[in-house]
Amino acid sequence: MALEARAIKRFNPGSPRKMRLVADLIRGKNVEEAIDILHYSPYRAAKICELTLRSAVANLQTAKESGRIEPEKVYVKSITVDGGPMAKRILPAPMGRAYRIRKRTNHLTIIVSEQE
Repeated sequence: MALEARAIKRFNPGSPRKMRLVADLIRGKNVEEAIDILHYSPYRAAKICELTLRSAVANLQTAKESGRIEPEKVYVKSITVDGGPMAKRILPAPMGRAYRIRKRTNHLTIIVSEQE
C-alpha cells in the first residue's frame, strides 16, 4: 500500500469556482511539476494552493519513518474544493433598494501519495 498524506486549508477567501480552475491544473500531476505550474500561474488562488501542496508534501515526509522521499515519485492523488461559509453584505442600490453581496469562501483539501 502506498503512503499518503493530506493537507487542508479552510476558509480561503474567494469563490470555490475560481479555486477549482486552479485545482484542475494540477490534479494527478507530479508534485515538482505541480509546484512549477502553481508558482508561475497568474491566479490569486494559485498561491494558496501552492502553500497547501507544500504542506501536504511535508506531511508525507513526516509520515514516512525514514523521513526521506524522492520528489519524482510523489504525485497529487486528489484535490477537492468545497464551499465554505458566506459573509453577506448589503450594497445600496437605486430607488431605495439594497443589493445583497455574497463574499464566498472555500475549503481546499490536497492528498499526495507516493508511487510504488
